[in-house]
Amino acid sequence: EVGEYNLRVRYRVDGVLHETESIDKKHHAAVTSRIKLLAKLDIAERRIPQDGRIKMQIQGFDLDMRVAVTPTIYGENIVIRLLNQQQVELDFSSLGMPDRERAQFVHMVEQPQGFILVTGPTGSGKTTTLHTALTHLNSEKVKIITIEDPVEIRLPGINQIQMNPKIGMTFANGLRSIVRQDPDIVMVGEIRDAETADIAIQASLTGHMVLSTLHTNDAAGSIARLADMGVESYLIASALTGALAQRLCRRVCPKCAEAYTLTRAHLADFPEAVDPEYTFKRGRGCEHCDGTGFYGRVGLYELMGANDEMRELIQKSPEAGPIRAMAKRNGTRLLRECGWQAMVEGTSTVEEVRRVTQWA
Repeated sequence: EVGEYNLRVRYRVDGVLHETESIDKKHHAAVTSRIKLLAKLDIAERRIPQDGRIKMQIQGFDLDMRVAVTPTIYGENIVIRLLNQQQVELDFSSLGMPDRERAQFVHMVEQPQGFILVTGPTGSGKTTTLHTALTHLNSEKVKIITIEDPVEIRLPGINQIQMNPKIGMTFANGLRSIVRQDPDIVMVGEIRDAETADIAIQASLTGHMVLSTLHTNDAAGSIARLADMGVESYLIASALTGALAQRLCRRVCPKCAEAYTLTRAHLADFPEAVDPEYTFKRGRGCEHCDGTGFYGRVGLYELMGANDEMRELIQKSPEAGPIRAMAKRNGTRLLRECGWQAMVEGTSTVEEVRRVTQWA
């Protein structure tokens, strides 16, 4: 990141930024030109954003780097996203999904047809969850096609398509061609507009299992978001199998974890806190976790299934509030409630759960 006098280097580790060093601004042109050259970008163009990719082998690991260059008032900022292809574990146990939600989600994705949405902000692990579901479903008896932007994880035996808007390969156009390829299961990287949403829903109503992502705060909000895009509520109600909202919170470092106690007064925003005090865990900070007290991340999941009562409500009024209330009555655990379980089990801390979830 370029400032008035220097270059700032920051790493996002487990979702939180850490500043590491500051470099004299005189090196800015050399650093940006070198990275742009490696990413096969136009080094002479400094006025518009550019996206590229670098493939490298470092210490025996194949690293896929996604490079995004953006001009600012002081010069070009560069963000590099590191994807280690060899370290991705695609099974539900490694996701940290609680047993109840995992059993329900697996049951949903195993249906012969339907429409499943995974929602959450950027970097909340939506793509990893969907790729885990596809890996679970993958067999020689089914045909799976995905259209993604970009293809982050390569899955053997699955037909993956890279979106390219410059040549007209949008999610909507790609999805139209996919349906003619005789798939059983379709994954759309993200629903960004009404056209993509309509085609995805039509595909799910004509005998396909369609999985996709959406940027909303919770599972109930995904229904309202589709309605805001202009999708008819009766189509949403007919197609929807379920919606999964998720967040990633940092995991307490196992090497330096220590117990600490909080009273009910400090937990007023958690309805589950009914006892006078609770014992949780937090990390002191050690060499293993680089002094942060955290090592790795764990998922929080809010899974909402669609039954007949829910479909009737969606058809009448696809508003988030009533849908959320009905989901809770039907047994859905909200993100905060899943966070409480992580705190009680000593997986994460109170502050972390508060940081990534909103007070319901």
